[in-house]
Amino acid sequence: MSQEPPRTRGVALITGASGGIGADLARVFARHGHDLALAARSRDRLEALADEIAATGRPRPFVLAFDLAKPGAARAVAAALDAAGAVPNILVNNAGFGLMGPFAELDPAEQLGIVDLNVRALVEITAQFLPEIRRVKGKILNVASVVSFFPGGPGMSIYYASKAFVLSFSRALWQELRAEGVIVTALCPGVTKTGFQSRAGFGPETGLNYFPAQSAAEVAEAGYRALIAGRREIVSGLSNKFTVWALPFLPKALILWVIARLQQSRRPSV
Repeated sequence: MSQEPPRTRGVALITGASGGIGADLARVFARHGHDLALAARSRDRLEALADEIAATGRPRPFVLAFDLAKPGAARAVAAALDAAGAVPNILVNNAGFGLMGPFAELDPAEQLGIVDLNVRALVEITAQFLPEIRRVKGKILNVASVVSFFPGGPGMSIYYASKAFVLSFSRALWQELRAEGVIVTALCPGVTKTGFQSRAGFGPETGLNYFPAQSAAEVAEAGYRALIAGRREIVSGLSNKFTVWALPFLPKALILWVIARLQQSRRPSV
């Protein structure tokens, strides 16, 4: 008697799902009927989110407590999913962070940590799961930023550069894979009410109150709608759309000067 092959559960794998935009992306995907796998470092926060989603009547998400910035983490995530009988048909690359301060003054190891998580880990986990996503004509949502469109980010140079990479990489994948029926979308939010600013080292008087801020839930909804609609990229928020529209008409030197002044005003006072 031949043995029936094990059945696999198709999931949306969301990285950086322990809080902020990632957690709200998980809620949005769950509300629209997707089974989930949630990846981040904090097991406690992932378990709490998984319980919250399960309480709505949805299947309880798989919890994957991994530090994605470590080399080989993508293989470890794949092994854990395989052991659970799950496979991603949607990948949401949301994990990332930034640090405030001039490049020369920040710890080089911490800045390389931004590159490891925002860039290398995103590429690694995309490469790990792309064969299956191509097979099922799945979807990829990469969380970039409105800063992806800027010529540079004095005061947060590595973060701005990393997000420019995410947008460029996403656009290229969109072109390479769309003929196969695979959707790749870059989500580009602006100022969002999350714990990002605290992690980045913004001071208490950052001047961010002068910029229209969206909630993480609003950003997540915009990203989900754009992905389902098959859009190449989405700038979330009307003021952010206007900013991106205006950038090509402004001198790069002026943009860089303004960014530098803004970042200086956001740093903690000594």
